[in-house]
Amino acid sequence: MDQFGRFLLRLIVVPFGAAIAVAVTATFVLVAHWNALIAVLDASPDARQDYFLALLAGGPLLAVLLSMWAFNMFVPASIGVLMSEVFAIRSWIFHAANGGLSAWLGWTLTQDVRDQYHLLADPQILIAAGLAAGFAYWLIAGWTAGFWKPVKGLDS
Repeated sequence: MDQFGRFLLRLIVVPFGAAIAVAVTATFVLVAHWNALIAVLDASPDARQDYFLALLAGGPLLAVLLSMWAFNMFVPASIGVLMSEVFAIRSWIFHAANGGLSAWLGWTLTQDVRDQYHLLADPQILIAAGLAAGFAYWLIAGWTAGFWKPVKGLDS
């Protein structure tokens, strides 16, 4: 029964950790590009109310454009998480490297989107965001990774 309970817990903790990692990535990229965002807003102070409407209409469009990048990043990250769960890899270095490598792969595989729309042209910011996301995942779910290996002190 203990193993079944741990399995159910992993089914909750792993997706929650992935959601937090995605939120950390988005926040990191937004903060890293904050000066560019402020420069766009300051370029035309009269049009600030139009930016709100543009974000409402353009947000879903931007989400569709970035979904290809996110899918190309999420698949390698999921493979790394699956490996950590199967082999009970609990190292923060593994999870941070998984995030950084996944972000780099996602950035590399979406060359056509970057060239066409000039989005996320700087790989250093994106790789740093991936490292931060991997570390955030480790904080939530990675430090207890592995269904087969019980956590010290929690087994009876």
